[in-house]
Amino acid sequence: MTATPPESSAQDPAIASEVSATAVAGIEVISDGGVEWHLDTSFLQSNWSCIWGRGCQGILDHPAEELGQGCCSVGAELVDDEPATTAMLAGYLDPEFFQFHEEANRGGIFSDSTQTNTRVIDGACIFLNRPGFVGGAGCALHLAAQKADESALDWKPSVCWQLPVRVQWEMQESGVEIAHVRAWKRSDWGDDGDTMAWCCTEEPEAYVGDSPVIESLAEELQEILGTAVFVEIQRRLSPPDVHL
Repeated sequence: MTATPPESSAQDPAIASEVSATAVAGIEVISDGGVEWHLDTSFLQSNWSCIWGRGCQGILDHPAEELGQGCCSVGAELVDDEPATTAMLAGYLDPEFFQFHEEANRGGIFSDSTQTNTRVIDGACIFLNRPGFVGGAGCALHLAAQKADESALDWKPSVCWQLPVRVQWEMQESGVEIAHVRAWKRSDWGDDGDTMAWCCTEEPEAYVGDSPVIESLAEELQEILGTAVFVEIQRRLSPPDVHL
């Protein structure tokens, strides 16, 4: 099983001078150039929060909180120029903070010569430091970004930082492309989703955040949507007495 990132559009639409929006049955519709964004407001306004390391059961076929794998039990799928970027960044990782540094040097970080997925070592992504590792548990790339005081979005494969946001692209005959933005569902994992013990966006235990997703995942959403669309959806979902 490989983690599949949200589909990306082949377009890179120019930001429209004005962004228009309408609401349809709980979906906020924002038009920006040739793209029409359909955003699930129930998820964006929910208090979902990643609870990795504090209750996450992982995506194996049995609850496995003690393994601390979260959604890293599979190798991350790499797209576009991510193989080169990830390989370069891996070379900067300090062995003190990268548990599988030696394995990476010996066998590389990719699952095979296609370089489309990171390697799986001992049941999880090669970049995942396991519980008890002295350099810190969790993604070695994420930890390195924090140590460098940089954004983890610049260090991690897109599939890793985009979760749990799901984007599905749909081209219309009119030439307008619709981008559906919502939470990942178990069914998005295909047949593997049927056997997963845990899908965080469908579990009430994960809805314990202190702020809505539109705020807690602001950096990720702005990267996905672009600044103009993000500012507009943020404005529309803000309380009436809040002026952005």
